[in-house]
Amino acid sequence: MSKTKENHRPGAGELGEAPIGKLLMKLALPATFAMLVNGLYNLVDTIFIGRGVGTSAIGGLALALPAQMMVMAFGISIGQGAASVVSRNLGAGEEERASKAAGNAFAMVILAGFTVMILGKVFMEPLLNLLGATEALREPARDYLSVVLLGAPFLTLSMVANNLLRSEGKARISMNVMLIGAVTNILLDPVFIFLFKLGVAGAAWATIIGQFFSFLYASRFIFLKKGTAVRIRRTDLIPDGKIVWETLSLGLPTFIRQSGQSIVSVLVNNMLALYGGDMYISAFGVVNRLIMFLMMPLFGTVQGFQPIAGFNYGAKKFKRVRSVIKLTALVATIYTTSIFALLYSMPRVFSGIFTADPQLLDAAALVIRYIFAAFPLVGFQIVGATYFMVAGKPVPSLVLNLSRQFLFLIPLILILPPFLGLKGLLGSFPAADFLAAIVTAVWFGREMSHLGKATQE
Repeated sequence: MSKTKENHRPGAGELGEAPIGKLLMKLALPATFAMLVNGLYNLVDTIFIGRGVGTSAIGGLALALPAQMMVMAFGISIGQGAASVVSRNLGAGEEERASKAAGNAFAMVILAGFTVMILGKVFMEPLLNLLGATEALREPARDYLSVVLLGAPFLTLSMVANNLLRSEGKARISMNVMLIGAVTNILLDPVFIFLFKLGVAGAAWATIIGQFFSFLYASRFIFLKKGTAVRIRRTDLIPDGKIVWETLSLGLPTFIRQSGQSIVSVLVNNMLALYGGDMYISAFGVVNRLIMFLMMPLFGTVQGFQPIAGFNYGAKKFKRVRSVIKLTALVATIYTTSIFALLYSMPRVFSGIFTADPQLLDAAALVIRYIFAAFPLVGFQIVGATYFMVAGKPVPSLVLNLSRQFLFLIPLILILPPFLGLKGLLGSFPAADFLAAIVTAVWFGREMSHLGKATQE
């Protein structure tokens, strides 16, 4: 393909030619800002619920979170798998196949969203039992999940749309998609929770309405062809076996990682009921929301990394791929190390955002000190796993995404608590982070060597 033709594709010249540092900043900063605002509504939900409803309501949110994360897993995994297919095909000049991949992604996620909604509503009570709902926390968990499951189709659709926009470097539009959902959620929270007195159900209504507005905004660009390379037609919604398989295989590691987080949360909640009680379930819920928020800048940086790495890998510009990998890993590690130092120095200050209950503050401080002990290693591990996905290498991506939750964390959660109790349960988290980082370093080192050789050829 000629350079002239390449530069006529939206974002092509920039992704393939602009300085890596400047390009990463341009794509990552809007994504990070949007992710922070998007993560803020999770904090706001918990703050309003904790301050306005009570400690047991926070525990109900903690129990409902794994199910909500599973819904998100469908949207994120299909969206990221499709984004990898789209960005590499745009880099190779295959615009029609990129649009077909985007259309297939929407068809898959619509099916997944409605399936989750129906099954969740039908099997609500068994689901609550599986999540570890105690007598005191069962009602708020049910109230929240009953509403969130109604919005499952829009939650998954907005995530796919957002990933597709990022895949072709539309960082500002992607930022606006997330901002609309987050700001809507934040504004509606006090209205539904306090004015309409809906409690935890009010927080859920605010969430799904926000996601609905996000999808409507994104649809203007993807379906109405406003300045994007990916232009979905009706025929693109018809499944193509090869594209569906490629999308699902590339998204599978992300789905496993997300579902692994859900499984971990379910196991932890059930273990906490045995070794810590309702107070520690609420404390873990507070810390989980805090983690979700603090991970947003890291995810924003990785989102800026994805289209750069995917496009240049597709264009066989391996020197640029190596450069963006090194820079992103460095930025991610600096960030996670800074967060580690901040949280360890004042854990009660952060948990105090959500509650004034002294018992909950003490429990949350203990949970923070354990769970964040190996946080400096997390950034590098996420960058490594993400690279293999955008490069179209599902096997190493699957292994690296499996390593933390399935290979290390879940076995440790099952093995350590019977011997060490609550401290063994909480200590499983930093141990798993450390072991996963070692596996990532070994596999990633080999890949960087291969890229170096390819650059010299």
